[in-house]
Amino acid sequence: MFIWSQYGKSASSSDNEDEAAIADAGISKDERAATEAIIRQYILENPEIIPEAMERLKNKQSQANLSQAGSALLKPFANGFIGPANAKITIVEFSDYNCGFCRKSVSDIEALVATNKDVKVVFRELPILAESSQQAAFWSLAAAKQGKYQQMHNLLFAVQGLDNNIIRAQAQKAGLDMAAAEAFIKSDEAKNEIAQNIGYARQIGFSGTPTFIIGDEVIEGAVGKEKLQAAIDKARKKI
Repeated sequence: MFIWSQYGKSASSSDNEDEAAIADAGISKDERAATEAIIRQYILENPEIIPEAMERLKNKQSQANLSQAGSALLKPFANGFIGPANAKITIVEFSDYNCGFCRKSVSDIEALVATNKDVKVVFRELPILAESSQQAAFWSLAAAKQGKYQQMHNLLFAVQGLDNNIIRAQAQKAGLDMAAAEAFIKSDEAKNEIAQNIGYARQIGFSGTPTFIIGDEVIEGAVGKEKLQAAIDKARKKI
């Protein structure tokens, strides 16, 4: 029994505790059995409440984990964001340049920033799909250091099937100082930023891209701008 293996309690110990709990509640064993039967029947007749309950539990856990991550999560790397720097609402997007769903979300994010003047989007690189994802993330961070993040971000998502040659070609199109970028992507600063983002993903509790954080909501997947707008509106009410 998992309870025994985790906590080292015997079955008889568990039974004694159950009996004590029943006594404290002021109900008999028969009354408890009847209550459990009613609950079981309700769940069987309404099984949709199980995924709903699991989703609510996941949301509560995510909110707790977000609180632990703190305000550092909202701070962009260099100029790795779009929208006004002093925006009241911050969307954090974790993405991978080999992720088709992330590519699909680019236009939605730009439209939301254009229509919500109090919103900025902080981009966090989460290269999890391929080796080229990591290289693209490093070059994107290098672009941020040179004040050209959005150009590089959009150019990388404009192509599919990334490799080192394509990434470098897009960096040249973005106007990067290639020598400075080459030096940066080998730096501890670049490696630490990626490691930090992976740490955030683990701490908050998601493993896919894109993932958006808006207020106290964690939204996974390319959900479309209507759902993202609803989360923005909800966050705005809490300011």
